[in-house]
Amino acid sequence: MNPVSDVFEALVAPVRRAILDELVDRDGQTLFELCSRLAMKHQIALTRQAISQHLEVLEAAGLVTVERQGRYKLHYLHTEPLRVISDRWLRGDKKGKPR
Repeated sequence: MNPVSDVFEALVAPVRRAILDELVDRDGQTLFELCSRLAMKHQIALTRQAISQHLEVLEAAGLVTVERQGRYKLHYLHTEPLRVISDRWLRGDKKGKPR
């Protein structure tokens, strides 16, 4: 797949969009924190393993980066892939046609 397809594929699942929403709200969360917030705020009751698999898809698409701090693994939102898509279609038409 190409990077744009990977991003769209990652965004298809509502739970992955909820994970991104949580990282927008509070970046740098552990898996445990994300699972707790998803259950409380979004009524998403998936196992830690399931959430971890969704995080792997987001990471593969470049939408989430991971940083280890001691024994903790922190997840951060990375918006560059979304910016690339946005720039692709919102940069304006070079032929002078209105958007």
